[in-house]
Amino acid sequence: MNKEKIILAYSGGLDTSVILKWLANKGFDVIAYVANVGQNEDFAAIEKKALATGASKVYVEDLRKELVTDYIFPALKANTIYEGTYMLGTSLARPVIAKRQIEIAREEGTVYVAHGATGKGNDQVRFEFGYYMHMPEVKIISPWKDPEWLSQFEGRSDMIAYAQKYGIPIKASTKKPYSEDENLIHISHEAGILEDPAKRCEDDVYSLTLSPKEAKDEETLLTFEFKDGIPVSVTNEQDKTVVTDPLEMILYLNKIGHDNAIGRVDMVENRYIGIKSRGVYETPGCEILWKAHHNLEGITMDKEVMHLRDSLMPHYATLIYNGYWGAPEFAMLTAAFEQSQKQVTGTSKVVLYKGNVIFAGVSSPVSLYNEALGSMDKAGGYQPVDCKGFININAIRLMASAKRD
Repeated sequence: MNKEKIILAYSGGLDTSVILKWLANKGFDVIAYVANVGQNEDFAAIEKKALATGASKVYVEDLRKELVTDYIFPALKANTIYEGTYMLGTSLARPVIAKRQIEIAREEGTVYVAHGATGKGNDQVRFEFGYYMHMPEVKIISPWKDPEWLSQFEGRSDMIAYAQKYGIPIKASTKKPYSEDENLIHISHEAGILEDPAKRCEDDVYSLTLSPKEAKDEETLLTFEFKDGIPVSVTNEQDKTVVTDPLEMILYLNKIGHDNAIGRVDMVENRYIGIKSRGVYETPGCEILWKAHHNLEGITMDKEVMHLRDSLMPHYATLIYNGYWGAPEFAMLTAAFEQSQKQVTGTSKVVLYKGNVIFAGVSSPVSLYNEALGSMDKAGGYQPVDCKGFININAIRLMASAKRD
């Protein structure tokens, strides 16, 4: 009798290793799927561990380029930031992981998929929405919402005992007692010692960025070239390094952002399921890119288009955060933002210095900026007397309200 195949999103950590063995013991033919989205891991070792734990096959998929071009860049066009602070590092990576998992399920001829996301977090929603949007008939096994699993594993100690029983190698460490998620965009630090929002995050938590106190005491000038809202090159004016490949650009910006202490964020955010949680994030490369892009928009975007886009951005960010990448309303907004970027073309320069990304000049062949009109020293064809009627007309409702009050 053939076993039912199931595609497990596998990281090689304690949770997914135990889940792999648990699914195999339940009678599934477990195929492990490892998504490379830029985390610092030994993928060969993870593959070897998955096979040793009971997987019949392992897919190790390099999704980094797709993550940049199909997820980071669309989010950049909207300057997408959740709750004014979070640059959606985890949220942007989940849709591409879920998409490829379903593609593998189809290749393997199964409708069963599994993941190890907890029942309190956002990732369970992001993964499962992604599964349903790519395979409506999918059957999902989510152990941390499964009564049988929950009756067997109350916590970490039960999983360690299970791993030891079945000879699964584990690495138990108390050096960094919190949860981390790393990819091309960022690394997140949550739980453990960070759960008290009254306490300041210690420097040893951070791994992708230097402290401003440790960063070099000199400026780094970067020049970006954008075409229709997409970065096509970045040049380091100090050493003349030029990067044009999308993936290599993000990797380079992460490195130079690290050196200049860019991208640290510490916040209490609102999860989709209603729980408030404290997250510490490091997003060095994308913070540089977002700010360079936004600076160029100042001279290339129409005022009303910019204001409308900015008013819609928080909703767009919430959709991404909550796992709705690909939903009908998300597709509608994406099309609008794509249109808004048609003329965001030109050069944007920024200076990096001890945690700061500083405006250093913008120029564009399609600039809307008129130096004469904006000047305080000359009229530039502007007629100030026209403002008298403009003000009077727009004041009518204000005066009516004042009289009523």
